[in-house]
Amino acid sequence: MKSTDPYLNLALENYIFEYMEPKEDCFLLWQIDNTILVGKHQNTVEEINCKFVDEHHIHVVRRLTGGGAVFHDLGNINYSFIVKRQRDRDFNFAVFAEPVLRVMNNLGIKAEFSGRNDLLIDGMKFSGNAQCVNEERLLHHGCIMVDADVDYLSSALQVKKKKYESRSIKSVRSRVTSVNSHLSIPLNAAQFKKLLLQEVLKDNENMEPLVITEADWENIKKLKEKRFAAWQWNYGKSPAYNLRREKKFPAGLVTVYMQVDKGRVESLNFYGDFFGNKNISELEKKFVGLPLKREDLLAALEKMQIGSYMNGISAQNIYDLIRYS
Repeated sequence: MKSTDPYLNLALENYIFEYMEPKEDCFLLWQIDNTILVGKHQNTVEEINCKFVDEHHIHVVRRLTGGGAVFHDLGNINYSFIVKRQRDRDFNFAVFAEPVLRVMNNLGIKAEFSGRNDLLIDGMKFSGNAQCVNEERLLHHGCIMVDADVDYLSSALQVKKKKYESRSIKSVRSRVTSVNSHLSIPLNAAQFKKLLLQEVLKDNENMEPLVITEADWENIKKLKEKRFAAWQWNYGKSPAYNLRREKKFPAGLVTVYMQVDKGRVESLNFYGDFFGNKNISELEKKFVGLPLKREDLLAALEKMQIGSYMNGISAQNIYDLIRYS
């Protein structure tokens, strides 16, 4: 796949998995740029550094599978197996990781499958994997860090501890490495994809290129807009959580407590040593039902006349408090 659009690529994967006929076994190789993929059952805002994400225009997308949040750039390669369900393959991650391990062995790198779903070099993770199933098919996909920017990855996923309380599945941060860190002559993504495809074809000699029709593409684009590019899917499907944030402004200390469900405020309370003219409870009620959507939040705050309730505190101040503190 030549596309690096995360929304389109995930829609294509989803379409083949759930909707496309005939339902033959498929293998995809793909890349996406500047994107955080969060697991299906995660609370998105718990997994990302919102300020860093906003400043660097990082895409944030929820995938179909469980597991933890992963940062992707063009130094990463993604692969997907979409196959008929078999008892010995359902959630048997090692089966699908075998071609990757053979590539690593051929490169002279000792790699191993570890735990639930990770591939390691010298105890450091270079590939994570995830799966999901429907009645007929299994989707297994993995990310291989060939030449990823590890420092950038860390910054994008660095969230302050104890900021949130929820029952969502939390990511387990691992020590990470890239394939090229263990090679004297580095590989580019295209070279690694060629090696991996060769290993997959050894096990699947009868595979042929998948034909995607114009009608298929129209349906894939609709699925992209309806699901993977939609705020409701990427943020609104997050489980209920409690949030506490606090920030010192020149006009006073402000602390906010929020209960959020499906990306919308259920309740909110402000505390602090600020001064104000109007009853703060009036302001708090204005937040109930508000989606915490980046594009809309500041516009909504600017209509609330924040300064009337907190002297010297602006809409931008409260925006920064809620999204970044």
